[in-house]
Amino acid sequence: MRALTTAFLFFAYAFVAMTVGAFLWRAGLGGGAGFAAAVGSFALLGVIHLLASGGGQRKALRAEIGQVREAHRLLADAMEQQQNALAELAQAIEAGALNTAEELTGEVRMLETLIQQMSESIDERLKVAPMIAPDSPDARRRQQGNILLKTVHDALSENRVDLYLQPVVSLPQRRTIFYESFTRLRDATDRVMMPAEYLSIAEGEGLVPAIDNLLLFRCAQIVRRLARQDRKVGVFCNVALSSLGDETFFPQFLDFLSENRDLNQALIFELGQATFDARGAVEARNMAKLADLGFRFSLDKVQTLDLNFSDLQRSDVRFIKVAADLLIEQLLDLDGGAPLRSMPDIQASDFAQLTRRYGIEVIAEKCENERQIIDILELDVSMGQGHLFGEPRAIKEAVLAETDPPADFVRSTLLSAERRRRYA
Repeated sequence: MRALTTAFLFFAYAFVAMTVGAFLWRAGLGGGAGFAAAVGSFALLGVIHLLASGGGQRKALRAEIGQVREAHRLLADAMEQQQNALAELAQAIEAGALNTAEELTGEVRMLETLIQQMSESIDERLKVAPMIAPDSPDARRRQQGNILLKTVHDALSENRVDLYLQPVVSLPQRRTIFYESFTRLRDATDRVMMPAEYLSIAEGEGLVPAIDNLLLFRCAQIVRRLARQDRKVGVFCNVALSSLGDETFFPQFLDFLSENRDLNQALIFELGQATFDARGAVEARNMAKLADLGFRFSLDKVQTLDLNFSDLQRSDVRFIKVAADLLIEQLLDLDGGAPLRSMPDIQASDFAQLTRRYGIEVIAEKCENERQIIDILELDVSMGQGHLFGEPRAIKEAVLAETDPPADFVRSTLLSAERRRRYA
């Protein structure tokens, strides 16, 4: 396009020069004068063209130089912003690593204290044993108890503690929205010990807080792991009445949760109905302290639906777990009777709406078959739990390894505690 324009201008300038020469020749100045005038005109137009085109090129060049400078400035600004962003990211990673280390240190410190308490409890038991006749039934029972106590102690101190999770699903979608957590101890042969085997001796020796702490430790780490995977689900964590009333354990328990308030929407503490009804002033006050931190409570092992919902609401109970068969029996198989003696006007289909007015959701647990689900949906219950939706499953060992406190550290702590106790 530029070559065509140049050719057009060349012929235009030549035409103008010839016109000037012809005009002078016609004016009687002679052919030589006309030719000279034509050449001069052509040269003059060429000079004018060169000056004009040179000015335009210089202007275009200045514009291009300005654009390059602007692009360089923008690039420099972008590089500076990128460097600032990388510096902030490095600081955030460093701060996160420090926070994680501090959290782990606090949790291990709490575990250390509880293991020391277990060691002292075992020493006390062994001191009392010789005072009983060695062949008496009491001595044999105490010896068996000591063996079981030692097994529980070793399982806790050597991290032979498994975390089991069972899903709690929404109905009718059956999407997992919570998990219930369980602890299982293993003896030296890796045999899984069911709670019925060791809870009686653990309760008698005050070791339930230690087990509760291990469960809390596991649940806290699993919740954090799920959060990193952007899986926003909560975990029901069982807590014993003895733990809520323990003067040594509960302050440490509260300190740990105070430093980890970010878990308050993911951890729900669960008590049985009988445990909740048996709580005294100390336990109720300690529950209130947990509620002040934003933690919620759940009631399981419910034996009757005729509950004091106002009391549950004041105690920050936000869930009640009722066996599917009990829900059906007390709400559907009534033969014309009222489901709640304290509220005779409440119909069976209104029960779930009644609890929601108090901020409480009903969870149908021990769901075993599809027929139960049909009846539960008829009652407008929105959550379910049971083998129908999934059995309790142990978290994989690789995951648990990431949530374990250092085993060597725990073992050395235990030995140090025993030595201090022995030589004190």
